[in-house]
Amino acid sequence: MKKTRFSYILLAAITLTVSSCGDKLNIAPTQSIDQDVALTTSKDVEAALIGAYDALGEYYVWGGQLQMSSDLLAATNELKWLGTFVDPGQFYDKKILTNNLYGSNIWLNSYETINICNNVLANIDKVDAAKKNRIQGEALFIRGSVYFELVRLFAKTWGDGDNTVNPGVPLVLTPTTEINNGSYVSRNSVAQVYAKVLEDLLAAESLLPDAASTSTSGKMTGQATKWAAASILSRVYLMQQNYAAARDAANRVIQSNKYALNQNYAASFNLVNMNSAENIFSTQVTSQDGDNSLRTFYSIDSRGDIYITANHINEYEQGDERADLFYQDGDDFFTEKFSTIYSNVPVIRLAEMYLTRAEANFRLNTSVGATPVADVNLIRNRVNLPSLTSTSLTLSAILKERKLELMFEGHLLHDLKRTRRSVGAISFNANNLVYPIPQRETDVNSQLVQNPGYN
Repeated sequence: MKKTRFSYILLAAITLTVSSCGDKLNIAPTQSIDQDVALTTSKDVEAALIGAYDALGEYYVWGGQLQMSSDLLAATNELKWLGTFVDPGQFYDKKILTNNLYGSNIWLNSYETINICNNVLANIDKVDAAKKNRIQGEALFIRGSVYFELVRLFAKTWGDGDNTVNPGVPLVLTPTTEINNGSYVSRNSVAQVYAKVLEDLLAAESLLPDAASTSTSGKMTGQATKWAAASILSRVYLMQQNYAAARDAANRVIQSNKYALNQNYAASFNLVNMNSAENIFSTQVTSQDGDNSLRTFYSIDSRGDIYITANHINEYEQGDERADLFYQDGDDFFTEKFSTIYSNVPVIRLAEMYLTRAEANFRLNTSVGATPVADVNLIRNRVNLPSLTSTSLTLSAILKERKLELMFEGHLLHDLKRTRRSVGAISFNANNLVYPIPQRETDVNSQLVQNPGYN
């Protein structure tokens, strides 16, 4: 019997068995087991949460493909795609087809992650009282973060038209355990999705502890803390151009004193089974999961399909140590941010929080936490660049510092869109800078409206 499978319709009663060494997970989807049977104890729900982390770190979510595909869509003359895979090339060419495998799997795996979180949250009352807040907060953090990624990629950017009218993505907030007519849902508005993202992340920040425990995620992934939630909140507010809220969320993270900039810029990358003082949240890719997707395509030690041109290298000032993190091969360059196999995928670094606080303070003419120039100079001095003065600091200088600091980590497309800058000659609000709703979704669900510019 043929089964119709689409992203937010899945039987997600999952049991997870942790091996005795604690380093690897044996994940056994049990679609035939009723959800009420599968999640009956606190340990069952805790195991499902580990499954949510594992799904979050998958290849097509925060395992790297989500970040890389958006980087390719933002690429102009600073990157070149020379790979043989057709689907990533469509992002680079700004000609994404509705049956693009990468876009389809980002959607599918994201909703799989969300559905596991929904199962955890639906069964949260079964969790031991001492763990309940943390488990609930972690599930809300993951769900809110993934919905934020989806609405940024598959919908018009915030403020491009009417947020209350523009289609976002479907908000599915309860576990989906069987396919029926009620399973076919429509897209919520961009405003509705952002509201749910903020609700989840604000709740997560209030529920999560200051520091990660050792009882759930171990080496498999990072573990959400209240500061990870505040960091993603700062991103959400920045996309909304709510600079005061973005500034304050970033400031909370910085003022927590839980993190510190690494003295060496390169020390934030290529980490295996550990984090650095600067990394607020990262996903760990192990030999069980496969290669780090960013390494697969960016590193010359793997496929090396993404070349970096001299146009990008020339943007670095003389002496900038960030320019040392490139490998040159003839006229082309490769980033060495992701050169180690099975290394962490950095998702949130403290440097981003300083740059967000600097930009927001600059725009608002405030100095919450520090002056804008002080924050920017922390980032510059770390890479051996001279300090700027308050009179020479401009918004363009802050945005350039942000670009060079966070390059290849999945930020560029969203920063261009929120600041209304073009991608080469393409306007920030062009239809082809929004991912299409996957064809396999619209084929089975007539309520899903396709994005403009796609058939």
